Amino acid sequence: MRIRIVDAFTDRPFGGNPAGVLLVGSDEFPPEAWMQQVAAEMNLSETAFAHPLTGAPDAGWALRWFTPVTEVGLCGHATLATAHVLRTTGADGGTIRFRTRAGVLSAETGGDGTITLDFPAAPLTPTTAPDGLATALGAQPLRVLDTGPDCGDLLVEVADEATVRALTPDFAALARLSERGIIATAAADDRSRGYDFVSRGFFPAVGIDEDPVTGSAHTALAPFWSARLGSDVLTGLQASARSGLVATRLLGDRVLLTGSAVTVVDGELHAVP
Repeated sequence: MRIRIVDAFTDRPFGGNPAGVLLVGSDEFPPEAWMQQVAAEMNLSETAFAHPLTGAPDAGWALRWFTPVTEVGLCGHATLATAHVLRTTGADGGTIRFRTRAGVLSAETGGDGTITLDFPAAPLTPTTAPDGLATALGAQPLRVLDTGPDCGDLLVEVADEATVRALTPDFAALARLSERGIIATAAADDRSRGYDFVSRGFFPAVGIDEDPVTGSAHTALAPFWSARLGSDVLTGLQASARSGLVATRLLGDRVLLTGSAVTVVDGELHAVP
């Protein structure tokens, strides 16, 4: 069984966010416990499993995502990575539609090789910062918003880009403060550098202290910054050590997320179910 590692939201190896991708040859998923073991063995932010759907009117593939410790309901970078594998291996191309726990999601390859994901925009609800957030994050929140059940994150605006870059969170404390994670963000200091806002994503509650580039977080970041910056078309920089760019376009209750991907490992998984 073939398994690949794809760096997503980057155009170069060893940047962006690596995801494992395993295309299942059958018309159903392997046992859930086995998929979780594979994800734990890969030890990446996410490992994606996809199998073809036969005769389904709404989608051509079923898709699930696992962190090293649990299954998640929505993942952007592993969806982009899966679409990249389907395109580059010739298994599927053009517009690919995935049936997921978050509904049907589509991925379309552009003429320049970038891939655009069509995801639901996160519903943002202002909320009170939970006790201990400032201490756990290492910065004073300016605004805190709940991103709804699909993401399960808290979106936290802080003072400026330098504050985002300098964060050194207490991950054990952060794990107790949200269902999935904390997204820290600020406007870019200088938008002429090619990005409009910065973010970092911390998800210790699901086994990921810091995610290199979080596509799903941008379903909340895009509407938040589009409202504040007065544009539906923006680019976000996730300022992790690996770093990555996510181009966003807000279309009503949907968000288009565009990025590149690079396959860095193509190997054989011998421990088959």
